[in-house]
Amino acid sequence: MAEDIDDPIEENNENEEEQLEATDSSDLGNVINVSGMYNEWFLDYASYVILERAVPHINDGLKPVQRRILHSLKELDDGRYHKVANVIGNTMKFHPHGDASIGDAMVQIGQKDLLLDCQGNWGNILTGDRAAAPRYIEVRLSKFALDVVFNAKTTEWAASYDSRGKEPVTLPVKFPLLLAQGVEGIAVGLACKMLPHNFNELIDSSIAILKNKPFTLLPDFQTGGAADFSNYNDGIRGGKVRVRAKISQTEKKSLVISEIPFGTNTSSLIDSIIKANDKGKIKIKNIEDNTSENVEINIYLPSGVSPDKTIDALYAFTDCEVSISPNSGVIENNKPKFLGVTEILKISTNQTKNLLQMELEIRKGELQEQWHFSSLEKIFIENRIYRDIEEQETMEGIIKAVYDGLAPFTKHLLRAVTDDDVNRLLEIRIKRISKFDSFKADELIKRIEDEIEEINHHLDNLVDYTIAYFKRIKEKYGKGRERKTEIKSFETIDATKVAVANTKLYVQRAEGFVGHGLKKSDAEFVADCSDIDDIIVFREDGKMMVTKISSKTFVGKNILHVAVWKKGDKRTIYNLVYQDGSTGPAMMKRFAVTSITRDKEYDLTAGSPKSKILYFSANPNGEAEVVNVQLRPRPKLKKLKFDLDFSELAIKGRSAKGNTVTKNIVSKIKLKEEGVSTLGARKIWFDDTVQRLNTEGRGELLGAFKAEDKILTVMQSGTLRLVGFNVSNHFEDDLILIEKWNPEKPLAAVYYDGEKKDYFVKRFLVEDTDKKQTFITEHSDSRLEIVSSETLPVVSVSFRKEKGKDERATEIINLNEFIAVKGFKALGNKLTPHSVKAIDIVPVEEAKAILGIEDEPEEEVVEEEVEGGESNAANPEEGSKESTEETMSTNKLTEQTESQKEKSRPPKKGKIIDPNEDTDNQISLF
Repeated sequence: MAEDIDDPIEENNENEEEQLEATDSSDLGNVINVSGMYNEWFLDYASYVILERAVPHINDGLKPVQRRILHSLKELDDGRYHKVANVIGNTMKFHPHGDASIGDAMVQIGQKDLLLDCQGNWGNILTGDRAAAPRYIEVRLSKFALDVVFNAKTTEWAASYDSRGKEPVTLPVKFPLLLAQGVEGIAVGLACKMLPHNFNELIDSSIAILKNKPFTLLPDFQTGGAADFSNYNDGIRGGKVRVRAKISQTEKKSLVISEIPFGTNTSSLIDSIIKANDKGKIKIKNIEDNTSENVEINIYLPSGVSPDKTIDALYAFTDCEVSISPNSGVIENNKPKFLGVTEILKISTNQTKNLLQMELEIRKGELQEQWHFSSLEKIFIENRIYRDIEEQETMEGIIKAVYDGLAPFTKHLLRAVTDDDVNRLLEIRIKRISKFDSFKADELIKRIEDEIEEINHHLDNLVDYTIAYFKRIKEKYGKGRERKTEIKSFETIDATKVAVANTKLYVQRAEGFVGHGLKKSDAEFVADCSDIDDIIVFREDGKMMVTKISSKTFVGKNILHVAVWKKGDKRTIYNLVYQDGSTGPAMMKRFAVTSITRDKEYDLTAGSPKSKILYFSANPNGEAEVVNVQLRPRPKLKKLKFDLDFSELAIKGRSAKGNTVTKNIVSKIKLKEEGVSTLGARKIWFDDTVQRLNTEGRGELLGAFKAEDKILTVMQSGTLRLVGFNVSNHFEDDLILIEKWNPEKPLAAVYYDGEKKDYFVKRFLVEDTDKKQTFITEHSDSRLEIVSSETLPVVSVSFRKEKGKDERATEIINLNEFIAVKGFKALGNKLTPHSVKAIDIVPVEEAKAILGIEDEPEEEVVEEEVEGGESNAANPEEGSKESTEETMSTNKLTEQTESQKEKSRPPKKGKIIDPNEDTDNQISLF
């Protein structure tokens, strides 16, 4: 028996060895390189991930896992909620990639509040809280999804991964779902990021496409905020969207964040704020997260910190502003494509039209079949054809009898009678035949014909039918889906201007070191600064340099002046006297430093060896002082002292040589008299597009401002506030009036008193305080109708028609005559006892014409200019090119000693003359 058992095993082993030998010998000629295998397998894997995992299809805007979740929910749909765990299990019949990926994808769909009707804790997109476990939460398809996503008759089907079932290739979505939800996916060598858009705006844009009208489509985010879409680039790669949180000042030392940027949550936002505070970029006292249904993050500031500057710093250094780079990629015809959102919407709109056409044609075919059989049934019963089959003994005979009986009556039918039709007629029960009502049958056929006619009309006017479909969807589901993200233009925030002073700048003048890491015992404190500031350094040898602040930097020995430098600063003017070479004349100049190359050394002198600075001052507001110059005694020198007034010298470029002070050797220069600013009042503009102040001429000119001037702002809420003219100021969203404040100019206001249910007029002077003031009553129904600072405020008042009375004519009211200027807190005078329909401000020119007032010449707003002032400083670098020629000319004029030449030429303005020079015409400077 043992031998019998062993024999088969030995035979099997021998067979296996023979097969292996045969295989080895046959494969010797088919050598496959590893690189080839890698290339083939990598492409297969990459194609699979792109097509089957990460990138949405253009037809329905869904990734495979999303499509399978929706199909599974439709399969389970019975109108009731289903446990998410059960839905995940059912979806795994179609998606063999684990329950975690299905669950996460389902939560993401649910949080977008469009396709799924969720119940339970599905997480919070505002706070970043995760959803509860799948066994605790429930879901069903939303009514919107049931209306627009599914139709088994227009769906293309394919076998599931194990061929045990069928799944849709794409769902017949009749809506731009991809653009509504947005999507993000990372594949192999490819990524897509499409931003969500507004539900109602997508429908409006689709209608515009069908009407061949232009449209603009921009993203909209659930989290709200404000966004700058100026570089959106239609969602194509290379574009950029800047999104900001909504930050407002609630009290003098507190801010509140009420909306957050897309892609962030309150937890991550607070973390970024705390990190910025720890790094010294911003200064905050405390931060509280009171978010529930709406975002509310309270930020409390320490004393001495500017709220406006902190808001800019939050945008510059935290996630209160984020940049998003869209990259709209889709799958079309089994290939990845990169299309703009405009093109995607056009494709989606055309697909919706085609699907509606397909549905109409399918319905028309069904109605035609229904009409056909109803007509056959009526013929069959009314003509008693069923009696012709009583004598037939075979099935063939019965069918033939029915055909013969129907033949005379089928000419008007849409198609020929088939065996299936006959079989259906033979299946009619006697009970139905006995109760057949010819009138009701005619009514049914007429209703079917009417419906077919209506469908034919829709098919003939398919565009109008599609437009009506979109309008119906908007009316049914568009409520509560208004735009949440405000479209704005953002100015670029210079981080160095808003960073708080988180470190200290020190200098070792003799050794030539500057930085924030120098030992306090060996260094001199300069100023508080931030660790991203630039610093400007002037040395005694006439050299200048701008460098980035660091722990310790060598900038050259014998440092004369060091300070924090701001790019584009035209207000800081440097006054300088230097000696040109070891024996050359003393020269003087005034200049600003607005732009430089960092770490490059600049020579402020004429370039002669051994030049040195004799006097230097930095003036933050363009001050021009008077200095006393003392000369070294020498024979025949008449005067050893004289005064120099820098205000008589024009501001020129940094590289200008300057004007000659004296050819004698200067012993000492000391300050005699502090200077005043030679720069005039500063022109300020308000740019309404970004709601910021500027000095570059963008927007509306508010006026020329001096240090003590203020800006008046009035809000629609009935509040006003006086603010400074700092360009970092932030203004409220409901700003309706902004202008330079004139303390003697009254404001006129018309408002509705919610308590008294009447309109009131008041005129008042604005008090000088930096607190926000409310000038209407504080009732919840009180509202501001009109506010005007015009010298002639005139309003037109129209009235509602009262029952039983004639319609009252519109009244024109001059508010100056209606009420005198009263106190700020005065209630005002009642506007009218009649029912008001509308109140409008009358334009000044029209008001003058109505009241018969002639125009008076207006005074222009002119920026004050002082000789050598801002007009010269507007471009400090201007004049640098011709500075050498100008300086040489000035030197020649100064050096001329021939009396006849001097007599024939009056002294030039701005020219400094040494009192010891032998000239007939002298200008006394002392």
